Amino acid sequence: MTSGPAGDGRQGGSGPGAAAAAAVDGDGDDVLGGVPVARTIVERWKMDAAAARARLLLRALAWLFSLLALVIMASNTHGHGGAQDFNHYPEYSYCLGISVVAFLYTMAQVLRDVHRLSFGRDILAARKAAAIVDFAGDQIVAYLLMSALSAAAPVTDYMRQAADNLFTDSAAAAVGMAFFAFVTVGTSALLSGYNLSMEALV
Repeated sequence: MTSGPAGDGRQGGSGPGAAAAAAVDGDGDDVLGGVPVARTIVERWKMDAAAARARLLLRALAWLFSLLALVIMASNTHGHGGAQDFNHYPEYSYCLGISVVAFLYTMAQVLRDVHRLSFGRDILAARKAAAIVDFAGDQIVAYLLMSALSAAAPVTDYMRQAADNLFTDSAAAAVGMAFFAFVTVGTSALLSGYNLSMEALV
């Protein structure tokens, strides 16, 4: 039986001569896949901070729009309990209730985002749990706002065709603010989905 020459210096994928998964470049930085690990971490932190600031802006706008929607709708009582009172229409009462939910949710999320950007950590300790809460919360509130719009918009359009007065104008303004709140929360949900996907890759 014969054996190959010993000490030929080639040993598959291991040994001193093989390239390891993580190497060290000329500056002493760890390298992963040809890119310094420290650089990739810093770039990800920058992307996370940019996404967090964008999400904070969107949620602040959603908070403002939902506040305007609920204030305008709640004050839309021009008929003293008659036909020009939002309480007379269950669609408007539903829209008001969803606006209150969106207002409270976005206010809580704005406070969370401010705390996260100020102190560098979330109120929720687990990053993946926080990402799930953000994504699920944005999705649920966006769906609720969409359902409120679907209920209130047709009624408003029908009444504005019959009569154009202060009551119908206020209802249309409230529905418009709820629509803008839906757009901003929906966009925030996209960013939350991106953040959740990044956390799943870690």
